[in-house]
Amino acid sequence: MSRPLPLWNPKLPSLSAFPEPSAALLSELQARGVRWRDARGAGLSRHGGAGPSDHKAIRVGGHTLMVPIHTHASASSPFVAEVEASGETALLLRHGVPVGALGFPRQPRFYSKSTADGVPYWKIATLHGSDVLATTVLQTCTRYGNRDTSCQFCAIGQSLAAGATIAEKTPAQLAEVAAAAVELDGVRHMVMTTGTPRTPDRGARVLSDAASAIRGRVDLPLQAQCEPPDDFDWFERLRAAGVDSLGMHLEAVTESVRQRIMPGKAEVPLVTYFSAFERAVAVFGRGQVSTYILAGLGDSVSAILETCERLLAMGVYPFVVPFVPISGTPLEHHAAPAPEFMEVVLSQVTRAIAAAGIFSADIKAGCGRCGACSTLKVREALHA
Repeated sequence: MSRPLPLWNPKLPSLSAFPEPSAALLSELQARGVRWRDARGAGLSRHGGAGPSDHKAIRVGGHTLMVPIHTHASASSPFVAEVEASGETALLLRHGVPVGALGFPRQPRFYSKSTADGVPYWKIATLHGSDVLATTVLQTCTRYGNRDTSCQFCAIGQSLAAGATIAEKTPAQLAEVAAAAVELDGVRHMVMTTGTPRTPDRGARVLSDAASAIRGRVDLPLQAQCEPPDDFDWFERLRAAGVDSLGMHLEAVTESVRQRIMPGKAEVPLVTYFSAFERAVAVFGRGQVSTYILAGLGDSVSAILETCERLLAMGVYPFVVPFVPISGTPLEHHAAPAPEFMEVVLSQVTRAIAAAGIFSADIKAGCGRCGACSTLKVREALHA
């Protein structure tokens, strides 16, 4: 089999003119977003969905980042991307001063294909970052759209309403697309998340079925993401189905913020999450269980750091990312986290990660391994 063409254009404009970007600059990019100046549009980017939403993947220096370009905050960002005539690279300016050169991915080759029943592959799974395939198996959630229970930051229903995806991906569809993404585009790992169904397994069953089908078709490391199931035996079932790493996402770490931002999800108490983390680490191994923490929802620096230290002591990787207020959600006008706040949070969490010896590079599959939604991966490289 011939080697897939690289998805990234290696020819960046005047790359040698710019020093390697600092982690602080990259964090500011993610916090403030980028204004995208290109009459042809933003190209390969995402509106809505399960996340990262309203983002575009870029390559700056030697790093892949997801940066907001469709949010209210990005509309007033000091960062501007001036796209070159080729449409394949851009110059990054801050307050009008060039600070870097950007590359961004070509359209993956698997996007041009469809299933036998006519569903485009890109409606089943999409490229995130540079080498990770991502899908939301169930694009519906029992809480979404309910004012009393919905997570206020969630946009899972937007891409479905726009016709950009389908409500439920079958195991056979996911296996077919995964195999094509590996063969045509060199995808190296896959993330499967899901909306929460009205069942006590909270999505573990559909993830297990999908994993079995995918691993029966292609040797691709998999991460599954769901809420803690009522029966923790599901962790063994997921592992047996071929899941390599597991994500169970806290998002917020203090009870007052959880109740305000995600009242339905807060019905699953923190003590349940930490019990689930303990059992999951016993199944998947130290460093192969992770959780998202959205910095900027109202949790303090000390609360985030204390939670991360507790997680790391258990063997759980805390993937701390800047909160992005997504257009069309109740929090669309919520302030994005200040770069200064993110710098303090991420630098302290990185030190805790280094002290624990649990690094994103060691995760077999998933968001932490990709690392594009945060600068933790960049910072970890300085401590490894």
